[in-house]
Amino acid sequence: MANSKNESRISREDIESKLRTLQGDVQGKVDDRRSTLLAIAGGVGVILVVAFYLMGRRSGKRRSTVVEIRRV
Repeated sequence: MANSKNESRISREDIESKLRTLQGDVQGKVDDRRSTLLAIAGGVGVILVVAFYLMGRRSGKRRSTVVEIRRV
């Protein structure tokens, strides 16, 4: 292993600045697409609620019991 005095240590500030730049890039992309993502999530949520409602109604009709009361 060669020891060279030109090697510099990576400081905490170097790491923090690099992470900030990466986070800034990702945050910018998320902010640009936030409204689209919220609209898609809302649409999927509505579709799921309607699907579960219709499935619940159908299974309720199949399992319902009809009771007939007759007077003798």
